[in-house]
Amino acid sequence: MTTPSTEKAVEPRPQPEATPVSQPYWDALREHRISIQHSPSADQWVFYPRLLAPGTLADDLEWREISGAGTLYTFTVAERPTAPPWADRVPQLLAVVEWDEGPRVSTELVEVDPADIRIGMRVSPVFHDDPESGMTLLHYRPAE
Repeated sequence: MTTPSTEKAVEPRPQPEATPVSQPYWDALREHRISIQHSPSADQWVFYPRLLAPGTLADDLEWREISGAGTLYTFTVAERPTAPPWADRVPQLLAVVEWDEGPRVSTELVEVDPADIRIGMRVSPVFHDDPESGMTLLHYRPAE
């Protein structure tokens, strides 16, 4: 006679889906680079990927590489799983990083004790390759 396992299987984590507009961003991450859009006519960096520049609706967006260095804009320490697929990854260190070029990106902090996190701290990118999905996710850690 077998007894049912008391351990719950962790659900697979959802992965982002590249679109024709966002594909260059995901392709760059796979190569451990960060590439975002820039509008020459507005002299403005743009993120999230889109077809037209915000504000001007210029159709001159081009992909340019950035360092990814930035500043922690805000964060939260999620002591409870934000959804079942993250049940085994608490606390989750959810963050918004403001790149030196201006745009902000939602991300996750890694390689840091939650007690050491401070708004305004300098952060650097960490590329997380997920072998199951083939996607590379962009995380951040405190800059050295």
